[in-house]
Amino acid sequence: MSRWSRRARGLWTAACLLTWLGLAAIPALAADPTPSPAGGDVRTSATAPGLVGDPLFAVAGVVLIGLIAVGATLLYVRLTRQR
Repeated sequence: MSRWSRRARGLWTAACLLTWLGLAAIPALAADPTPSPAGGDVRTSATAPGLVGDPLFAVAGVVLIGLIAVGATLLYVRLTRQR
């Protein structure tokens, strides 16, 4: 038999998880609760308020990665199939 019962291990796991979750919330407590200025998000230009970066570039990157993954999968299946 092990030193710890199943219930004791469950309680220990739950206590560790709750401690970890509590420590993970500490950075959120340091956030500034004041709203953004009236002009919108300060990280963007005035041409596209609320958008950070280039969303079309991000979508194109995701599509490109998907096409590469499909191509690599098809190539792998074709090269490793049983004859």
